[in-house]
Order: sequence, then C-alpha cells, then structure tokens
Amino acid sequence: MFTDIFDRIRKSAGGPIGQYREKAEGYFAFPRLEGELGPNMKFNGQDVLCWSLNNYLGLANHPEIRKADAEAAAKWGLAYPMGSRMMTGQTHLHEELERRLAAFEKKEAAFEFNFGYQGIVSTIDSLVCRHDVIVYDAEDHACLLDGIRLHVGSKYKFRHNDIKDCERVLAKACEEAEKKGGGVLLITEGVFGMTGALGILDQIAALKKKYKFRIMIDDAHGFGVMGEHGRGTSEHFGVMDEVDLYIGAYAKSMASIGGFVAGPKKVINYLRFNMRSQIYAKSLPMALVEGGLKRLEIIRSKEGDELRKKLFTITKALQDGFRNLGFEIGPAEACVTPVQIKGGVGQASRMAVDLRENYGIFCSVVIYPVIPKGMVIFRIISTAAHSMEDVERTLKAFTEVRAKLDAGYYDGDEGDIVDMAVK
Repeated sequence: MFTDIFDRIRKSAGGPIGQYREKAEGYFAFPRLEGELGPNMKFNGQDVLCWSLNNYLGLANHPEIRKADAEAAAKWGLAYPMGSRMMTGQTHLHEELERRLAAFEKKEAAFEFNFGYQGIVSTIDSLVCRHDVIVYDAEDHACLLDGIRLHVGSKYKFRHNDIKDCERVLAKACEEAEKKGGGVLLITEGVFGMTGALGILDQIAALKKKYKFRIMIDDAHGFGVMGEHGRGTSEHFGVMDEVDLYIGAYAKSMASIGGFVAGPKKVINYLRFNMRSQIYAKSLPMALVEGGLKRLEIIRSKEGDELRKKLFTITKALQDGFRNLGFEIGPAEACVTPVQIKGGVGQASRMAVDLRENYGIFCSVVIYPVIPKGMVIFRIISTAAHSMEDVERTLKAFTEVRAKLDAGYYDGDEGDIVDMAVK
C-alpha cells in the first residue's frame, strides 16, 4: 500500500522530542536566551542565572576576542573565501591555523572542519572501508553514531566506559578484521557531554599492547579545557601519543564554529582529499579563521591556564556541593554537571518552570532520546565566567526544589509536560 511521506509525518506524534513541541516550543525547546552571552542573561524578558552555555573559558565576551572578531569581520566580511577548500576556499590563514592546532596537539598535521558535527561524520566515513571493523562506546555522541551508521562493514558497541566489555568486543573485532583483511577503528569520547564523565582513554590505550587497532576520540568538550595546558583529555590521561586521531571542536572552549582533526600527516592528507562534507561544502569564513587564531593564542597562554584554573574551581565547588547535599550527579569530572532526579517528564517540566520563573535559574532539561529512557537530568554547565556566589545560589535553589519534589509539589500527570509554549 502506498503511503504519502508527508501524510505519515502529519499523523505521527512528531518523534521522541517533537511529540512535546506544542507545549514545549519556545520554553523547553528552542528557548530564547538574549543579552550578552554569559552567566546573566534574559529569558522571556526575565533575568536568569544561565548554566546552559558551552562557553567554558568565557571567551565569547573576552575583549581581545570581540576585538579580533569585529576587525576580521570588517576586513573580510563573512563571505570570503567562497567555495570549498579544495576548489577556491584555501587561504594561508586556514593553513596557519591548522599548523598551530597540529603543534598544540603534538600531531604531524591537522585539517580544519567548516562545522564540527559534519566534519566528524565525514572523518569516519572516509577512514574505513567494508573490510574494516568499528568498535565504539554505547554512549558516543550523535555525530559519531551518524558516521558509524554510514559504515558498510561490521560495527560493535561496548557498554559505556566498561573496559572489560570493551576488550571483549575489541578481541572479537580484531579476529574478524584479520579474517577480512581489514583493520579496527575504536571510537570514543574524551568527555561525554551529557554526563561530564571522562572517557577511559588510559585503559583503552593500554589495550594496544595486546591488540592491533587505531583510536579516534571526539574531544569536543575536552579541547582547550582538559589537561595541564588545555590540549584535551588525551593530555589529561597522558596518552597523546596513543590517540591516533584527535578531533576538537571550536563550539565549546573557543566559543565559535568549526572543528579539526589532527593526526599523522599522510592520514590527514588522505582525509583532505576524501572528506565529502569538506570537499562539497563551503570553507570556514576568514573572519572565523582569524578569530580561531586569536582564541587558540589565548588558550595556549598563561591567561588560558588561569581561565582553566578558575573554570575547575567553579566546577569542583558545584559538584562537591551537589554531592555533599546528596544529589546524584554520576561520575561527572569535567565541566558538565548532570543533576539526576527521580521523577517523570511531567515532574521535570514543573521543576524546570519553578527554577526559571521563581528562582531565576536557567539550565537545560534533558530527556530521551538525548539520554537513555527513564532518566531526567538538569544539565548544568560551568564556565570561567561564573562566580562562587552563582554556585551558592544554585545549590540553595536545588535544595529547596528537591524538598518540594519529595513533598509532592510537582506531582501530576506524568505522561505530559506543562504547557509553556510561546504562542
């Protein structure tokens, strides 16, 4: 029987997230945060303390960054260069940024992405052939999963951060790859962005002594933040040499758009000539490239060290505070603190409304399919721009909200959320 695609969509609930659209849009989904990017913003005209920006080092409003961005935009506009890197979009500044990124990550070469998500998808797609086997963490980010889905060969996932299951799957993958005449690519994250948990990079790297495979990590949330000098989670664990391909993003610590992959020169050159999302899409605009150079300069400086120190002072105070108060935040170590609650989607929505409207606390509410079913978290993202006063205010608010939750204040129809859609 023929079914019109649009008719099927019209009759559907809208998908796991879209099913809530009519009551969530403009409030829980697609909320309008306005004003200068930072801890204090406007939400629907109300002043809120914002914990939802990946502006880890506070560079979004750093005076030198704002100046560099403005001057670059005035100089180049936002169109230059036109075309893909391969055709007409190559410049000496793109190359210079790549050289500096490679040196920073202690790799032979780097290749810049016009956008982090699609760059990662294309990296995976370009690296593997049908004889190869992919091994990946069950909680890898959507961009990694999309890239893995393109692979026509075998792919096996292991339980999240479970080294025993990782080795079991890896052994199976290596055996299969040997029979097929292929190789094994293990894909994981440096920092898991929804939970703040670090990937078990040191344990995975140690398996190279027993098995032949390559490691690729997505360190979007670790680049510029983790490690003594901000080189990422691989530096944090002391396994920079064991990580074969390092992927960083500009959207977090650099507060911009784009990303890069760093690794052996011959591999990077292969990717340059084979990544479809870069060959068939526009080069990163020059204004963003110049901005990237300035951002990297600050990240590599003593000021960058101080910003990271402040960031983790705030993060530790927040995470220690939640744990000491009896909140469940899991194994969070990085700058994301997931406050888990016992309750359904309906309760979570009412709690979020209370936090925003009555306490002036704005943080994201995360539900399935972003995270596993049965889990609801309030995702709090620390930045170097936050203060200890912000931490104290937030801990106090969550303590009061939890007491209300326990007392049944947020009870109601658990199958539905509060209608807060902006009409």
